[in-house]
Amino acid sequence: MKILVTYFTQTGNTEKVARAIYGAIGAQKEILSVDKVKDPSGYDIIICGFPVHAHSVPLSVEHFIKQIPSGKKIALFATHGSLRGGELATTAIEHAASLASKLKVLGTFGCRGKVDPKIIETLVKKPEHRAWAETAKSAAVHPDESDLEDARHFAKRVTANLT
Repeated sequence: MKILVTYFTQTGNTEKVARAIYGAIGAQKEILSVDKVKDPSGYDIIICGFPVHAHSVPLSVEHFIKQIPSGKKIALFATHGSLRGGELATTAIEHAASLASKLKVLGTFGCRGKVDPKIIETLVKKPEHRAWAETAKSAAVHPDESDLEDARHFAKRVTANLT
């Protein structure tokens, strides 16, 4: 069983979570950023992570998911500034899962991640984004050790009985 942990990151949050997931997997595995994956067909399971951008999936991750051959097994994870279980983060994960409709989705996971302070500074000035920006400020210490432990449990759960 060959497992790929792949991710897109800008601030390092998603890579940090990807490395925790990677470390929890005991099978033959590889970790690569999405832009370094040459051919996803060579893996039995793909665990793909991304930061939530504008309440959705970054374009590079969207393209990556769409190029995975039909029937492959995938698990998805995301980092975000929203509270866990919040509508915006949930919507992004659901969108990613819908992109993987031709794949077998083994599970999803989301955790908070620090948002670039410049983004918060810009959005807090806009009435329609102010509430989210205020909430995102409290994500400054994430992903923390508790988030990483949850990510490790996610990795074990989606790879259990498969290796």
